[in-house]
Amino acid sequence: MTNEELHEARTNPEFLNYLEKTKDDAIESKNISALYEVLDSLLILDLDEEKINTVYENILKISFENVEDIVNSGKKITLESDGLYYTRAFYEHAIEKWSYNDLKGAKELFFVLSNIIEDELLCNALNVHLIACSKDFDLDKFYEENVNNSTTAVDEKYGYFIVSFNFKTKEFLEENSAILETEYENLKYLLD
Repeated sequence: MTNEELHEARTNPEFLNYLEKTKDDAIESKNISALYEVLDSLLILDLDEEKINTVYENILKISFENVEDIVNSGKKITLESDGLYYTRAFYEHAIEKWSYNDLKGAKELFFVLSNIIEDELLCNALNVHLIACSKDFDLDKFYEENVNNSTTAVDEKYGYFIVSFNFKTKEFLEENSAILETEYENLKYLLD
């Protein structure tokens, strides 16, 4: 979008009313995909931070409720429809915790997600994140030194996640298997 188009969208009362109505309807119906549509629009347009926070809080609430149901039922999440949005919300929250140096919280979220996701590429990447948190890596430093920014996502569904690294993922996981085993042992209570 050009700056002119952004300004027009920010000041278009019909569009702003549409966003507000969509937000309210999505919160009431617990429609996570519609909430993400609203959130992404609010972020792109750099609109009211309070509305952004309200939408994000509702996304997390819906995601956590559904992930809890998934954990309790022993099912797995696929990266399709709402499953992608639950995974995205959980992942973004884990990254947020990591960015605030809440390594324990980040590890817990990465662990739960890695155990309920039905996707090998993302599961392996989540385990890389879990190991990095276990080694007390700073998120920014980890990103600068270990994330491969020159590749585009293998598939659009991975666009929300860090899955490409400057090392061979499987080798990294093998080299750090003792750390991963210890973390899995320490965190397994989260799945009970």
